[in-house]
Amino acid sequence: MTTTAPTAPAAPATVLPSAPSFLRATGIVFRRQLRIALRNPAWVIIGLVQPVLYLVLFGPLLQPLSASFGVENAYTIFVPGLLVQLGIFGALFAGFGLVAEWRAGVIEAERVTPASRTALLFGRILRDVLQLFAQGLVLIGLGWAFGLRASLGGMLFGLLLTLLLGASCAAASNTLGLITKSEDVLAPVVNSIALPVLLLSGILLPLSLGPTWLQVVGDVMPTKHIVDAIRGAFTGGWGIETLWGSIWSVVIFVILMWVGTRTFRKENA
Repeated sequence: MTTTAPTAPAAPATVLPSAPSFLRATGIVFRRQLRIALRNPAWVIIGLVQPVLYLVLFGPLLQPLSASFGVENAYTIFVPGLLVQLGIFGALFAGFGLVAEWRAGVIEAERVTPASRTALLFGRILRDVLQLFAQGLVLIGLGWAFGLRASLGGMLFGLLLTLLLGASCAAASNTLGLITKSEDVLAPVVNSIALPVLLLSGILLPLSLGPTWLQVVGDVMPTKHIVDAIRGAFTGGWGIETLWGSIWSVVIFVILMWVGTRTFRKENA
């Protein structure tokens, strides 16, 4: 039988704090989330397992295709895709922790405070971004050991876009977690979103290798342009795709942060 958490009293009207208050609230939430993560650092390693397995087991199969990619080493194309995969899949599961916090009454306790709802969400996202940053550095380091070659500026820019995308996915996951309030509902929703994104964004292989109809379908996926932008940064091709990918990264982040903040503000969320 499912146990229903007791209904907490409705939160009072939000008091808009000044900028320092917003920063303090964000810092408080971030430090609490970071302490929780440090108590169980295995999650950082678990999040890296799948991309590292792809890097070690799938990457060597791409070496004969290096010429088709226009690079000397296939990892220069493959690692950027794995970065995006890490950002999307790792961040999309952030909402499971929020569901547990809601069940324990933490969310309602935070929402009855005058803290900015954006700070409540942003503090959690900063923890996810920091975790993604550490994982991304490890992945790039391993890729370099396998033959990845890219400029420092290109790798840093690609990692920046990955962090922005990861922050967007974390905001979406926290929003879904607060709406569904159930891991049993959240899991299939996340999987139904992640799988099409994985297949249609050219994360593992560029869609240029596929048929025309698949490329047309992929072009409507914003994440496909982000993947292309990161690959362009790694290979030194700072073209129109880099611009479009950067724009999409910012647009998606702004939209999902706005939606997440509105969800946190709802008294009956």
